[in-house]
Amino acid sequence: MARRFGRSGLFVSAVGALLLLTGCSSLQRSDVEQVATTFENQSGDPEARCDLLLPTTRAALEEQEQASCAEAIGDLPLQGGDAGEIQVWGDDAQVKVGSDTVFLNETSSGWRVAAAACTPREDQPYDCEVEGP
Repeated sequence: MARRFGRSGLFVSAVGALLLLTGCSSLQRSDVEQVATTFENQSGDPEARCDLLLPTTRAALEEQEQASCAEAIGDLPLQGGDAGEIQVWGDDAQVKVGSDTVFLNETSSGWRVAAAACTPREDQPYDCEVEGP
């Protein structure tokens, strides 16, 4: 037998779905913000910063700098600061931290930094000091 919803039933279902989506979105934004600000503000432990990079981004940094990630990460122009604008699109995210822009991807291990020390360019993609292939 088909179940019929009156207007109030549809409204309650819609509101419930919206609350569920909002909760997931808020949780993602919180996780994204935490990873981005931890990466940007982590001044004392270069290896902890390196662990927040996607493996491909870490490998690209090491190849570009011809040094281990822990050695190369200290040379990045990361000013740190508080998170500003946060945008999440599925398993991709962008966070403004201070004057920097950080891009992240969600992995099975959680959110990881895909690119950092990024500055916008007019009518072109961001210019990032560290990014994967």
